[in-house]
Amino acid sequence: MSAAGVTLVLSGGGAKTAAHVGAARAVEEAGLIPVRYVATSMGAVIAAALAGGADREPLLARLADAGRAGVVRDPLALVSGLFARSLLRAAPFRRAVEQIVPARRFAELSVPVTVSVVDLDTGELLLFGAGGDDAPLVDVLCASCALPLYFPAEMLAGRRCGDGGLRGPLPLDVAARLGTERVVAVDVGPGFDAPSAPGSAPPVVRAHDDAIGALMAHATAAQLALWRADPGRPPLLYVRPRVERDATFRVDLVRRYAEEGYRAAREALAAGRRA
Repeated sequence: MSAAGVTLVLSGGGAKTAAHVGAARAVEEAGLIPVRYVATSMGAVIAAALAGGADREPLLARLADAGRAGVVRDPLALVSGLFARSLLRAAPFRRAVEQIVPARRFAELSVPVTVSVVDLDTGELLLFGAGGDDAPLVDVLCASCALPLYFPAEMLAGRRCGDGGLRGPLPLDVAARLGTERVVAVDVGPGFDAPSAPGSAPPVVRAHDDAIGALMAHATAAQLALWRADPGRPPLLYVRPRVERDATFRVDLVRRYAEEGYRAAREALAAGRRA
């Protein structure tokens, strides 16, 4: 039987997006081939790496190594207080993305990738790559990961841009515009169905994370409801790995997250075949 093409939609979620690597393996083993990726934030970094031909095992190793080197606190943030640009430094993160993604241009990717980014001044959702504007790949990926408070905004074509997850951590609305193939959506973004991981974040940072998480969880729930209410949209297979809510920077757990993504995708695929 010939392989069937699917659109693979990958959510944001920081280190938890290692689950996408395992989910992609399960999708491939099921005889489904991604003909396009639609992704945001760190999910877009994973999508670009996979579409650029990165092998899964080395990719997981690079995620762990680059994550440890790339998530670097800005030593001036404590001194600057409310006047700090961000808690984390942008340059080490950019170098980490360059280590993870083998390509530098969207045209070098073997599978089309569409990345969502938000214009922080207008709230407009911007698309780059397939079906969107062209720009240097790493610039776009860094912009899509630039979550306010943690990373400073990135400039793209003169626009102050930030994390695409602010408009939707699981960009199903973007996928609806681009193709008619079956959609496999892997969601490791915020959600109240996920257990809260113990942590030691300062109260102000925790309050920020709680607020952003609540808004993102609502956005995902709304997009899922819209998709399921529209009979004209392609079939959707929703994969929700069991990952902690507050583990954005737990790069030490990437292999566990990859295994959970594989398990969750296999389970969803099996249930889809029975339905």
